[in-house]
Amino acid sequence: MMMAKKWAKFLRDFENFKAACIPWENKIKAIESQFGSSVASYFLFLRWMYGVNMVLFILTFSLIMLPEYLWGLPYGSLPRKTVPRAEEASAANFGVLYDFNGLAQYSVLFYGYYDNKRTIGWMNFRLPLSYFLVGIMCIGYSFLVVLKAMTKNIGDDGGGDDNAFNFSWKVFTSWDYLIGNPETADNKFNSITMNFKEAITEERAAQVEENVHLIRFLRFLANFFVFLTLGGSGYLIFWAVKRSQEFAQQDPDTLGWWEKNEMNMVMSLLGMFCPTLFDLFAELEDYHPLIALKWLLGRIFALLLGNLYVFILALMDEINNKIEEEKLVKANITLWEANMIKAYNASFSENSTGSPFFVHPADVPRGPCWETMVGQEFVRLTVSDVLTTYVTILIGDFLRACFVRFCNYCWCWDLEYGYPSYTEFDISGNVLALIFNQGMIWMGSFFAPSLPGINILRLHTSMYFQCWAVMCCNVPEARVFKASRSNNFYLGMLLLILFLSTMPVLYMIVSLPPSFDCGPFSGKNRMFEVIGETLEHDFPSWMAKILRQLSNPGLVIAVILVMVLTIYYLNATAKGQKAANLDLKKKMKMLQLLVASHKYPASPEKVHFALLFQICESPANKHCGASVFLFYP
Repeated sequence: MMMAKKWAKFLRDFENFKAACIPWENKIKAIESQFGSSVASYFLFLRWMYGVNMVLFILTFSLIMLPEYLWGLPYGSLPRKTVPRAEEASAANFGVLYDFNGLAQYSVLFYGYYDNKRTIGWMNFRLPLSYFLVGIMCIGYSFLVVLKAMTKNIGDDGGGDDNAFNFSWKVFTSWDYLIGNPETADNKFNSITMNFKEAITEERAAQVEENVHLIRFLRFLANFFVFLTLGGSGYLIFWAVKRSQEFAQQDPDTLGWWEKNEMNMVMSLLGMFCPTLFDLFAELEDYHPLIALKWLLGRIFALLLGNLYVFILALMDEINNKIEEEKLVKANITLWEANMIKAYNASFSENSTGSPFFVHPADVPRGPCWETMVGQEFVRLTVSDVLTTYVTILIGDFLRACFVRFCNYCWCWDLEYGYPSYTEFDISGNVLALIFNQGMIWMGSFFAPSLPGINILRLHTSMYFQCWAVMCCNVPEARVFKASRSNNFYLGMLLLILFLSTMPVLYMIVSLPPSFDCGPFSGKNRMFEVIGETLEHDFPSWMAKILRQLSNPGLVIAVILVMVLTIYYLNATAKGQKAANLDLKKKMKMLQLLVASHKYPASPEKVHFALLFQICESPANKHCGASVFLFYP
């Protein structure tokens, strides 16, 4: 008996320990108590994405970067691992490193540094195969974890109407009687109060009578302004892309900082100011706060997605130019090698004891590595987006809060409740910025293995920086609503950006030839040929034959068709079960009303029989009548 009690106490303490180990839990609870579940849902989403990126970083670091650093050839041993002679003088300058050129370009941070040998080190580690499989694993894991989170939220939702006796449940079940800390009790009290405000606001919003014609006109006007903003943003991105292509043909030394970073800065500024315009347009529509948030997220998502794909199209043009340039470079390298060998033979004939033929890797001509160029662009875009976000918080939130706080005593009107007042936390803009940034990580991590690590640093600093900004510089939103059911909306948008981000990467892997002198797939016609090479050299012939048969397009199409049919069947079954559950709930509510109105006697046996009779009238339970009359003859 004593051992059972000790074991139960150990399990309880262990559960408390696990709860205490959840990162940033107290910070998020404090924010929820002051700003409501809508703002807290953003930080929960940020913490969840931090965990996803941590797994991606562990995969890329342990299976790509670390093996190359430990067992690969060192810096300076190959041309792809050496800074060219013309760039050596400025390779370590801060401006060059900030632009991820110089020493940063010729390091394990980017694709071009990795060797194309099948095996490296004393363990015969197959680096090209590992590089390819880790890229595919990161995409597969991302799909799996997003779908799993969406499924979990759907399961928690239960598929029915959970609003019955909403206020009664909140009154009798909200308080946590294990709280022993006064500060924690205050936070819990504030959280419960905020939840009641959210529930009351939702209840009132369902009973408001509206002028239908005026609302329709204002919503049409708001959507017209939104389309104008999207069109102007697309034109501005197109203009910036054309200018960046013109700047790429000029001498970099003649360009200023703005010309070099114009494309990244335009995209960051559009992502910063356009959500504010969309928020102003949303005031005309007069939607419920939760519905307005979803509309706002959808519009910002369309804006950022359009910007991202215009950026990708610009990159594709640049990649095609690099591939054409590679053909000329290969021909020039062939001539250069022939001239060097001819000069060496001439010098060797004059001096038979001459030194062996050797050219330093820094002096060897090399082609443009388009994969490294793609990785650099995404790393620069990520860093510029982070810096823009932080500068916006410092200027737009912190300095504004300081001005309102200290100048309010000597101003002509009340700055705190009038103009400019404290800023509200922009949920929609921050969520979409997080999703957009994650899309860039998924798109660029194949060409820059260090990108998940950079994103972890970004998310880690963002958690502390934005928590501080929210608690010190922002005020709760005037519109209070519950955003717990918008989690699947966030995840749905994340799933869509994941799909749209991986499609260009898969296209590059399947369709474009890799660079001939950089990266683990150099010397191959396509990147995926590393799989066939592994089957040919490392597997028995019979197993390789079986695997080739399994990859037959006819068999793959048949398997995909079976999977689609299975998904359709499971979806139809789930919809039927959900409809049956809703029907049973309606029957039970109707019975409760009948009992309350004394239409049925209050005897427990008769009430039980009436309940079973009402349930069995449901179309989903046509065959349960016999069992009812067996128990109640």
